[in-house]
Amino acid sequence: MRELVTGVMRVEDDDQTPIPPALMPYYQDVYDHVLRVNDSIEGLRDLITTIYETRLTKADHALNTVMRKLAGWAAIIAVPTAVTGFYGQNLPYPGFLKPWGFWFSTALWVLVSGALYVGFRRRRWI
Repeated sequence: MRELVTGVMRVEDDDQTPIPPALMPYYQDVYDHVLRVNDSIEGLRDLITTIYETRLTKADHALNTVMRKLAGWAAIIAVPTAVTGFYGQNLPYPGFLKPWGFWFSTALWVLVSGALYVGFRRRRWI
């Protein structure tokens, strides 16, 4: 609309517009209204962009929170998996074929998993 009103009000080669001089103030008023509406539309467009970016930021934050919790639980679950993985190997490990070996490995993964749980809980990851 702004280009249309500007094109109608433009002075041509012979220093005259297609609009009579008596109507020029009305066209100028229309042009001012068009500029005001255009500025309002631009402001609303910026507001919509800001709202959309805020929504994306909130979604990213929620996703990061979920990923952090999943990573914490995965780390806690990985400890017993790693410690008990020794039982499937054909190599002797500390406490191999001894009764204290089972209790030592069980105590090890309970202590390490508990320490991870407490640490993640303090950092509010879990």
